[in-house]
Amino acid sequence: MSTDAAATGPRRTDRPLDEAGVVTAVRRAAERGNPVRPTGAGGRLAGPLVRTEDVLIDASALTGVIQVSEPGPDTDGTVRVRAGETLVDLCTFLAGAGRALATVPDAPRATVAGAVQLGMYGGAPAEGSLSAQVVSARLVDGHGTVRDVTGAELDAVRCGLGALGVLTALELRTVPLRRLRVHETTTRTEEILADGGLSGHLWTECDVSVRTGQAVLRWATLADDPAGPVDAGDAGSGPAAESWGRAVSRVASTWWASSRRAWPPPPRWAPGTVGAPHEVLPDPQPWDPDLAEWALPRAALATALAELGSAVASRGHDLRPVRVRLGAAETGLLHPASGRETAYLRVRTRGAAGEPVRRLAAAVLEDAGGRPCWTTRHEWGPDELAAAYPGWETFRTLRDRFDPERRFTAPSLAAHLGP
Repeated sequence: MSTDAAATGPRRTDRPLDEAGVVTAVRRAAERGNPVRPTGAGGRLAGPLVRTEDVLIDASALTGVIQVSEPGPDTDGTVRVRAGETLVDLCTFLAGAGRALATVPDAPRATVAGAVQLGMYGGAPAEGSLSAQVVSARLVDGHGTVRDVTGAELDAVRCGLGALGVLTALELRTVPLRRLRVHETTTRTEEILADGGLSGHLWTECDVSVRTGQAVLRWATLADDPAGPVDAGDAGSGPAAESWGRAVSRVASTWWASSRRAWPPPPRWAPGTVGAPHEVLPDPQPWDPDLAEWALPRAALATALAELGSAVASRGHDLRPVRVRLGAAETGLLHPASGRETAYLRVRTRGAAGEPVRRLAAAVLEDAGGRPCWTTRHEWGPDELAAAYPGWETFRTLRDRFDPERRFTAPSLAAHLGP
């Protein structure tokens, strides 16, 4: 089915109900010479990347789990799911089967395809993003042909930005379901960086005041609960974790009280909450057009935070707490964590008044080797991307093969990737 869009939006929105409908929509657009952009769940998280004045393909009706495969002696468990399924619905289904995603990104209402195409990550220091969990993919390319993508080509589809085609189904790695307990404390940034507070647990995130060095750390450990297998070795142990425990015990209670007032905990849980990963980890905040997020080499984190604090202080700017998470190196050609262990820094500013701060933060984090994340706005074009991503030319070559006529484009995407 289709509807006409307002003059300021797409001239046509197709909402196919199945893969055959996607093929029809792409071929019809090709016959008319119209560019196409795929979207799901309203496209809010993709921001400008899905905006078009031509044809929008809304794949949010392609929902449902196709198959769950149990792990074998030499294979991981997997789930095959249609591209328009939301993360929250997929995680709920998997929990019923005793399985879970290895990474649970924020934005639980995002579609699986959207989260993969934009490189959405969680807060698991040892895991990659949802893109890294993809075992195979099925998409409709620029010719209107259905492709099953595996092997080396899969690295172009991971975080592919919808530039190669319309995803219709994905196969993702799964792990055993384990119930987690979440914790929160306040400390100093230097103690977190020195004592393993960000890397010594299954899941972590930290809100940092770059001007004062004060921080709020949240982390998750395995809960002592019979609902899932418990391996105490995964919960963060050894000298680093023990040192971390001693460090947080030294936090002044007065700053604890003041920081709790300034930085209230996310609405998803209170410290001590126990639940499945998708119930207690994601931060379901709405997409923020003023958000900026950068992926830095993990080794550059401490220096980048110090330089950002100095730059903000020297100019008298006010910067809201910066959220910090860690992630593993990835193979996705355009994933911000491509080829390196990564620290993600999320910077929030306030509308037009915050634009100087956003630009200042971008300059500092870019100098630290940062790459902008695709869920937030930035000004990088083909020259910057070519310099920052070793797989840039490989991606361009595969894009020429999948979509030689650039059927899947829009002004914003073209500004980043080029014609």
